[in-house]
Amino acid sequence: MKWTAGNRDNVEDVRAQSGGAGMRMGGLGLGGLLVVLILSWVTGVDFLSLVGPDAVSTGPSVSTGGGELRTTPEEEKLVDFVDAVMKDAQEMWQTKLGGQYRPTRAIIFRDATQSQCGFAQSATGPFYCPVDSLVYLDLGFFTELQQRFRAPGDFAQAYVLAHELGHHVQHLLGIETKVRQLQQARPDQQNALSVRLELQADCFAGVWGHEAAQSGRAAVGKVELETGDVEEGLNAAASIGDDRIQRMSGTRVAPDRFTHGSSEQRVMWFRRGLESGNAQACETFQ
Repeated sequence: MKWTAGNRDNVEDVRAQSGGAGMRMGGLGLGGLLVVLILSWVTGVDFLSLVGPDAVSTGPSVSTGGGELRTTPEEEKLVDFVDAVMKDAQEMWQTKLGGQYRPTRAIIFRDATQSQCGFAQSATGPFYCPVDSLVYLDLGFFTELQQRFRAPGDFAQAYVLAHELGHHVQHLLGIETKVRQLQQARPDQQNALSVRLELQADCFAGVWGHEAAQSGRAAVGKVELETGDVEEGLNAAASIGDDRIQRMSGTRVAPDRFTHGSSEQRVMWFRRGLESGNAQACETFQ
């Protein structure tokens, strides 16, 4: 991907205020905790609750005061990358939705933080909070995406961001609210409705990918895809399908427990957005 660093207007960096170094989970440490959070995010199953209420030690989990931020040039480049993707995708949605669109930001935290939807570890991994209309992201997820889920590449990372931004679009259009109401009215359809919501967010991510694939965008400071990027994104979509995650966790594939969709479904809807560039093609509720 070609992209240009901006002024970080599309991110809010709270790494110095979030997650303390003393946070541990059942002896797994922060790396193990992140794995559990990722599994919960991609499957919709709260694995954190399964380890019991004493899983998190009494050491500091969230620091409320500003501290010294220890970072690296590579991590700072990731912050600029998140900002560039958020800026580019939001400009596209602003063009498509006009006055219906309201800008959001990505809250970049480390280990754990608090949102208006609750403690970040309960929401797990990258997530969108409809209460405060913000995207939350621990940069460590990108490492897990590459190493544990074997989905490397910058467009794989961008797909994750664009998916969460897709939830913001759903919220603005009233789709997310209607789905939550339907889930309350039809508890037996809760997972099936969640799958449809997630697949639409995948398709919305593809709509932005279609825009980013247009040639000449880098010359005007926009994100532009390069050869191989689309394959990276599709691989990422396949890597975090519910069926694949269930196999990785050592359980049988149970479609009735899907919350995000199978690998095949996620690839299909992401591809539909990529090929059409049309949000109207993302009607997963028909």
